[in-house]
Amino acid sequence: MVKLAAWNVNSIKARLPNVLAWLDEASPDVVLLQELKCQDDSFPRLEFEERGYNCLVKGQKSYNGVAILSKDTLEDPLQELPGDDGSDEQARYVETTTFGIRVASIYLPNGNPLNSEKFSYKLRWMQRLFSHSRTLLASEQPVVLGGDYNVIPEGRDCYDVDAWKDDALFQPESRAALRRVVYGGYTDAYRALHPDQTRAFTYWDYQRGAWDADHGIRIDHLLLSPQAADRLEDCEIDKGPRGESKASDHTPIWCEIAA
Repeated sequence: MVKLAAWNVNSIKARLPNVLAWLDEASPDVVLLQELKCQDDSFPRLEFEERGYNCLVKGQKSYNGVAILSKDTLEDPLQELPGDDGSDEQARYVETTTFGIRVASIYLPNGNPLNSEKFSYKLRWMQRLFSHSRTLLASEQPVVLGGDYNVIPEGRDCYDVDAWKDDALFQPESRAALRRVVYGGYTDAYRALHPDQTRAFTYWDYQRGAWDADHGIRIDHLLLSPQAADRLEDCEIDKGPRGESKASDHTPIWCEIAA
C-alpha cells in the first residue's frame, strides 16, 4: 500500500514544525507540497531526509514553490508544466515517478482578481495542464495529479455559494477547466469514495473566524488515472493540522493506493 498526501503548507519555513509532526504521526510514503515560499537552497532537505524522504523541489523566492517527498527513489523528474513558450517562471509544477506511480505536485494559479491578466493566466495554465494530463494518460501508467487546484468543483464544496460567486476559484470557466481534466479520464479520489459527503473542506481562511465556524472550501484534490483509480483503497481529509497553532490555512488530503 502506498499512502500519498497533498498539502499546501503556506510557507515551509513557518510551518516546518507542524509538517514534521504530521509526517511523524501520519507516516505518508509520498507527500506533495505546495506554496513553499522559498528558493531551492533554503528548502529544509535535511529534516526530511532524516525521516527517510527523498526530495524534488522547485522553489521560488517568497512565492509559490512545490515539492515531492518520497520514501522511494525519484525517477525521471520534471520541474515545469509543459506547453508554455519559456516565459512562465512561476514555480507551480513538479513531477516524478516513485513507487511505480507518476506523481505531480500542483499549485494552480489563484486567478484573482477577475477581469485581469491573473485570471487569463489561470485559464491558460489549466489548458496546459489538460494537454499534459492527456499525454500522461497515453502512457497507461498509474498517475496521481495532486495539490492545490484553487478550484471549487461544485456548490457543495463550499460553505456558501454566494460568498464565492465573484471569486476566480468558483467561476464557470475555472470549474469547466477542471471538469475537462476529470472527464478526460481522471478520477477525483475523494469524491469516488465519498460521493455524497458535504462540508468536506481542505481550506479555511484566516479571516472572519472561518476555521471556528467551519466556513471552508474544497480546493485541494487528488486526481487519479484509471490505472491508479483501479487500485484506490482509501481517501480522507485530515483536518487535524488546521487546528494546530501556527497552522497553514490548508490541511492535508491523502489517499492509499494498493501496491
